[in-house]
Amino acid sequence: MENSWATFGRDLHLDLTGPGGLRAALLRALRDAVRSGRLVPGTRLPSSRSLAADLGIARNTVADAYAELVAEGWLSARQGSGTRVAERALPRAAPAARRAPGPAGHADRPRFDLTPGTPDVSAFPRTAWLAAARRALTAAPSEAFGYGSPMGRPELRTVLADYLARARGVRADPDRIVICAGFMQGLALLSRALGSGRLAVESYGLDFHRSVITRAGLGTVPLLVDERGARTEELATLDDVRAALLTPAHQFPTGVPLHPERRAAAVNWARDTGGFILEDDYDGEFRYDRQPVGALQGLDADHVVYLGTASKSLAPALRLSWMVLPDRLVDPVLALKGTGEWQSGTLDQLTLAEFLSSGAYDRHLRSMRLRYRRRRDQLVAALADRAPHVHVSGIAAGLHVVLELPSGTEQSIIQGARWQGLALEGLSRFHDPSAPPASRDALVVAYGTPPDHSFANALDALLRALPPGELGEEGEVGEVKKPGEEGR
Repeated sequence: MENSWATFGRDLHLDLTGPGGLRAALLRALRDAVRSGRLVPGTRLPSSRSLAADLGIARNTVADAYAELVAEGWLSARQGSGTRVAERALPRAAPAARRAPGPAGHADRPRFDLTPGTPDVSAFPRTAWLAAARRALTAAPSEAFGYGSPMGRPELRTVLADYLARARGVRADPDRIVICAGFMQGLALLSRALGSGRLAVESYGLDFHRSVITRAGLGTVPLLVDERGARTEELATLDDVRAALLTPAHQFPTGVPLHPERRAAAVNWARDTGGFILEDDYDGEFRYDRQPVGALQGLDADHVVYLGTASKSLAPALRLSWMVLPDRLVDPVLALKGTGEWQSGTLDQLTLAEFLSSGAYDRHLRSMRLRYRRRRDQLVAALADRAPHVHVSGIAAGLHVVLELPSGTEQSIIQGARWQGLALEGLSRFHDPSAPPASRDALVVAYGTPPDHSFANALDALLRALPPGELGEEGEVGEVKKPGEEGR
């Protein structure tokens, strides 16, 4: 049978150009590839036969070039081991220079991370997920390995509809669920589907959510947030607002649930105007002290878009989220998503469907609720013991708490934490600059981020960074000192 170039082994790209004929060009190309580091020491080269076939030249030309480069020390050849790039005088390319360590010997990367936005990724259920993946792959139909529908796999949409109805009170139908590659993609699709006008956002929130909305061509207008959540009664006073993005179960970052009167006001506004509430069910799975607050979408499935994600419950790396859409948004969203938007991987969708239907997801969530509650209790107890002057709020749910600070101290305390090797975020980091100025100083402390083995040390670093309980003569917290400066 005639050999084809496609049947040979290792691929090697070489550009045979320049003067001197094929042999000289081959020698020059191989030397350049080694000298530049593209072929590192130890790399195995194709056999002379397969490389000659790939390049369309005589085998003897390749064999002679290999022999000459072996003699020069560029390559090495041993019986049974093939031809390889020699471990010779030319070293591997030096790694990029690292950034200089920060002050007091600390590298730029903190030793401890208490910034919000990420769960304890070390707790990802690898064994259970792998078992679910095996079962899902075994049962998957052949058509599942094609391009698929922009809605997502029907297996996942079906089990999600059951789970969301049971666990979150969502009125879900598989034909109104769209699977996305993360919350940001869902928000971008919705913002584009809304067309024009403005979208109301909470005055405390994530800046990249506002950026996604404005990149889609919509304006944003802030809704002030207080101890009862977003002031949704103000929606009726805003002009040209098509929708409102809310976190009703656990406002991010303040940690308060949306008050029942304001939940009703939001839904009534949407009904009266034909607008939409975009419900980000942030941390909806993690409530510790009483029955979880049900989804706002359960009050009106025709005017509330429910958005959920596996980023906190499992891991951000999965890039799996879902939207439960009102009927009138299904076609506009699918028309946009079907034009080439990034799709979630089918295999992960099938695995999550199996993970949900087998009960593994519920078991994992129960386990993580216990783990995160223990951490929260440990944090609250440590504050009561060592920093009783610091008020903590937002503790009923989620993966973070808010620590109130004396006025004007937020940035100095964050800087002091850096010197302890601790990464923290202040509440001001999440304030919408277009909203009225906020005078509240606080830390947003994510007790869910560190792995178990480092949480105690991270907590100790946090307590060292907090302001002392005793105030100075003028009623101000003293300057935060860097390590090594104590006693100066």
